[in-house]
Amino acid sequence: MIKNNRPPFTHDSNDEPPRPDDEGGLRAPPGLTGWRKAWWWFDFIILVKLARLRFIGILALIGVIITQWDTLTAYYNKWTRPAGAAESHASSGIEYFCPMHPSIVRDNPKEKCPICFMPLSKRKKGESHVEALPPGIVNRVQLSPYRVVLAGVSTWPVSYQPLAKEITAVGYVEFNERAQRTVSARVAGRIDKLYANETGKMVNAGDDLALLYSPDLLVTAQQLLAAGQGGNKALLASARTRLELLGIDNDQIDEILAAGKASTHMRIRSPIHGHTITKYVREGEYVQEGSRLYEIADLSTVWIQAQVYEDDMAFLPITQDHGSPHELDGLEVTATTRALPGERFRGELTLIYPHVDQNTRTVTVRFEVDNPHPHRLRPGSTATVTMVVRPKDIRALSASASDPRGAEMLAEGRVLAVPETSVIDTGSQRIVYREELPGVFEGVEVQLGPRMTDAEGTVFYPVLRGLKERDKVVTSGSFLVDAETRLNPAAGSIYFGGSGGSKSGATSVTAVRPSTPDDPDAKIVAALEKLSPADRALVKAQRFCPVLPDSRLGSMGMPVKLVVNGKPVFLCCSGCKSSALADPAGTLAKVAALRDGAPADVEPPAEAVPDAQSTPSMPPSNDDRDKEEREIAEALAGLSAEDRKLAEAQRFCPVLEDSRLGAMGTPVKVMVDGQPVFVCCKGCTESALAAPAKTLTKVRELQATKVR
Repeated sequence: MIKNNRPPFTHDSNDEPPRPDDEGGLRAPPGLTGWRKAWWWFDFIILVKLARLRFIGILALIGVIITQWDTLTAYYNKWTRPAGAAESHASSGIEYFCPMHPSIVRDNPKEKCPICFMPLSKRKKGESHVEALPPGIVNRVQLSPYRVVLAGVSTWPVSYQPLAKEITAVGYVEFNERAQRTVSARVAGRIDKLYANETGKMVNAGDDLALLYSPDLLVTAQQLLAAGQGGNKALLASARTRLELLGIDNDQIDEILAAGKASTHMRIRSPIHGHTITKYVREGEYVQEGSRLYEIADLSTVWIQAQVYEDDMAFLPITQDHGSPHELDGLEVTATTRALPGERFRGELTLIYPHVDQNTRTVTVRFEVDNPHPHRLRPGSTATVTMVVRPKDIRALSASASDPRGAEMLAEGRVLAVPETSVIDTGSQRIVYREELPGVFEGVEVQLGPRMTDAEGTVFYPVLRGLKERDKVVTSGSFLVDAETRLNPAAGSIYFGGSGGSKSGATSVTAVRPSTPDDPDAKIVAALEKLSPADRALVKAQRFCPVLPDSRLGSMGMPVKLVVNGKPVFLCCSGCKSSALADPAGTLAKVAALRDGAPADVEPPAEAVPDAQSTPSMPPSNDDRDKEEREIAEALAGLSAEDRKLAEAQRFCPVLEDSRLGAMGTPVKVMVDGQPVFVCCKGCTESALAAPAKTLTKVRELQATKVR
């Protein structure tokens, strides 16, 4: 038992009466009365024992505030909001978005699009202006000029190309069976002499091959002499016929008649020019009638039998007359051998076997190839055969050429095609990225024909569906565009339909250094080219959107046509439709003002419009005109003296008739049928070259008209 050595009572320094030392519990020390006992309980309960409870309570209060902060903030906004504000805020269902980049949505109307810096348009919440992609369009992507240059994107206009389908097969050189002869004994006898006494010996037609002794020949020869001496012509003709049937030619018969003595030996001669493949007899050997003596083959023509896989059988002719070896002469064939790799042999397809080899899954085709030097192509050697199928002989291309131009081009050997580098094959789809506008690319699902090549060996794919002539497709960088669209969601902030925007004030758009500036004029030209000539003329006269006066028609893509009170009106984008239809009279008045106020010769830039509240129909001032004339003069100064005179005489672009030469920089010189023509920008080069006669006619009209 442990004893406590401390005294039972303690004294404080103020000479208070001693109190017992309470080691714990809920009882006051004995000896305390009145207010002293009350103070002890207050100290025990409030000041000492519950200090740690107060700390825990404070921590719990802080946790509640943190977890319920949003709720407390909402209650605070409700209590501090002025009267009537709650109702107006609850009834507000408006948000603001960028028509050009629908992913950018904001609640503040004063903000601008962080991508194109255009003012935001108003719409009801939940209403989406993102149009569904047209049929056949897999995706649509917009790249900044910096990313276009960074990815090395280059385009190529779809056009009709002179192509052919090449089928390559491996085969073997064989004897031409039609040029083989078997030399046999017509009568029984003995071989006394072999002139061609070795296999492979070259012989000419009529050369002696062997000397045959035959007793049967002696009797017929004596009858021939008797008929000749007796003058019996009938008997003489009969004897000659019998000798001819025995293989005696007319020269030998004439020798017998001239000598007047019957010969016991017959000379066996070669029927063709060639070489002996096989020699069956030796000198002194007895042979019977019909015994084979030699096999002779003519190598002036040879056969090449090649194996064509089932995948290429569709390009071979379906029907053929096996009785006519020249039924398939239209299919060109070129053969090369390993022995003579630099030499090409040309021939013709003569036979397609009617069955397929089940072991190799190939069909045997036969070609007859000229062999002017008999030993250039040797039977038994291997050869690589290339068959050239013309486009009009391919059934898939003939069926797809429904329009007159396509049928005409197909007859000339040309098909609408895209380069191999522009095609992305996903296994289930074939996608080609088409440049809809400068920097805007659409993934188009296309139906392509067989792999074909041009005269230089460049690989193309015929277009059966999905593209049309003069569409620009991406040839270099298409895989980078497709990969970035599919695999990099963060890059969606610069694409149509991207997910980089948010409704809050913050944005996740990554700033890209604009080292390569955009070309708005080229974009507008490309957008207007998609309109009909009549609509294009109306757009050029209107020039600006009546809803967003600082937005040039074509700067956001192909202008949207809207009929207001029976009159055509063009808007910059579909987001302006509701505003234009809300006030038809005001919209038509703005359009009329825009068309009346547009100058006839100089097209002011977009910066000429001060802001959305001002009227864009005001013509430019004299200072603006003088400034533009100075800029045009500076642009023309970049040309040589001779070219500058021609450009000043022409004054306007023959493609964009309302575009002054020099307004878009130094004019571009193009040679059209040997004559110099100036266009306003590079975007008009292809259009000028596409119709040379029309371009030259327009240039002559512009040169003849001094005041426009």
